[in-house]
Amino acid sequence: MPADLSHFIVPDWPAPKSVRALVTTRVGGVSEGAYSSFNLALHVGDVAQAVIENRERLQQMLGTIYPPQWLEQVHGVEAVCAIAKGGVLEGDAVFTEQIGLPCAVLTADCLPVFFCNQSGSQVAVAHAGWRGLAGGVLEATLAKFKVVLTEIIVWLGPAIGPEYFEVGSEVRELFIRHLPQTAQAFIPNKERSGHWFADLYQLARLRLEALGVRQISGGDYCTYRDAKRFYSYRRDKITGRMASLVWRVDS
Repeated sequence: MPADLSHFIVPDWPAPKSVRALVTTRVGGVSEGAYSSFNLALHVGDVAQAVIENRERLQQMLGTIYPPQWLEQVHGVEAVCAIAKGGVLEGDAVFTEQIGLPCAVLTADCLPVFFCNQSGSQVAVAHAGWRGLAGGVLEATLAKFKVVLTEIIVWLGPAIGPEYFEVGSEVRELFIRHLPQTAQAFIPNKERSGHWFADLYQLARLRLEALGVRQISGGDYCTYRDAKRFYSYRRDKITGRMASLVWRVDS
């Protein structure tokens, strides 16, 4: 991986050598103000030319055959196949078997979830906020793999930490109805009746484990708390987005 990716986060996961992955931070771009400085989202109110410049810088740093497959994310569950040199696709997860084609999702508190199989022949990444998690975006992404789920390797990227992610009782009940053991991922807010602090990392782990996925790592960051590195919608409202990317290389 090129040395000039030092501003970014490289997952510490047992992926095969043919798989590359990273998460950008807010450092190293040309965006200004609330979007300072490496915003990669065109839909958040930033100057379009600045975002285009940031995306071009990212592509140069990646050095991949094709540019990233960007998505129009809708907090849904659809997992789409990346298209080389294709346009923007609608979905909240993207997968590929093609070499040199980065799959990308944008986040600023929601959980990016990286996937690959043990042979490194398939990769995917999902955008998983509470709506996507509850709706089944992880399950939809896993359904695109051609191996048994015990052979899938997962890394949980930077998301809002459980100390800051407050939700209502209706969100908690939605998860528990689907998987009762997810009750442990919610802590009551003693100052606000009917409100809970939710652990996105734990919710994702529990749903993945219930499906048979065993190789799960990551979950060590908090986008809300770390304002120097991460954008956070909950913290700032007007803000940029980081990109989480995964791709295949010739091994």
